[in-house]
Amino acid sequence: MICAGAAVAQDVKVAIGISGWTGFAPLTLAKETGIFRKNGLDVTIKKVPQASRHLAIASGDIQCAATTVETWVVWNAAGIATRQIFQLDKSYGADGMAVRANIGSIKELKGKTIAASPPGTSPYFVLAWMLNKNGMTTKDVTIVNLEPGPAAQAFIAGQNDAAMTYEPYLSAVRAKPEAGKIVATTLDYPIVMDTFGCTPAFLDGNPKAAKALADSYFDALALIGKDKAKSYEIMGADVKQSAEAFGNSAQYLRWQDKAANRTFFAGEFMTFTKEAADLLLQAGVIKQIPDLTKLADTQFIQ
Repeated sequence: MICAGAAVAQDVKVAIGISGWTGFAPLTLAKETGIFRKNGLDVTIKKVPQASRHLAIASGDIQCAATTVETWVVWNAAGIATRQIFQLDKSYGADGMAVRANIGSIKELKGKTIAASPPGTSPYFVLAWMLNKNGMTTKDVTIVNLEPGPAAQAFIAGQNDAAMTYEPYLSAVRAKPEAGKIVATTLDYPIVMDTFGCTPAFLDGNPKAAKALADSYFDALALIGKDKAKSYEIMGADVKQSAEAFGNSAQYLRWQDKAANRTFFAGEFMTFTKEAADLLLQAGVIKQIPDLTKLADTQFIQ
């Protein structure tokens, strides 16, 4: 049984792998403002591309990570045992597909070239999902593997017919209408949801630290509620954005508090995970579906 209260860990060292995605920023806020330290954690945050984050876990370089719900399916299917312990955010237009002005719909992308991160990442999954819902598969297009930042930059520079990206890079595309337009986002396809998880070895060996990680995230959300301007300044600085620019990116997602977490894991989590696993199998991203009942441990949000 986990003790109530936040300050329960004893200076437990933990390395966390994230990207510059706006939804992960409260983790940076928790580190920069001493929330992790106050809750008994010695946290190192490492920027690791999503495509190789599981390799960092497998090597022991990091013990925990932030990523999208379906990515945990991919990692576990590949033999990288991990469990999600709390939800970070939901995308409300923060992830999307940019296309050239002459492309009117996703259906018109057949035979076109699309920049997206490699299989096993969120942008690739979003692309596969959008194509699937429009009667196509990834085999109907040519995919150029570029991470979200470079994908957006290449698109703005006139390369490729379309690009899969997310905030803060999607806003760079929004700011250049002459380059093209955003044809679909997670407002149209609400499928990008991020969670935080760790290896079973870390969770089983450090339950108080796991509870402190969850509490620290919720403490960071409370701090944002109390002092949004200063919080946005700190979180924006990490991705070289002003507080105002960070706020513009943040408007396209919703960070999830403890109550939202409980609701999510009680229902939507498993429904979405099952559908995502089926699509990943169909797309050839995974060879078999792992035990979906072992992908989350919700005791730390109670």
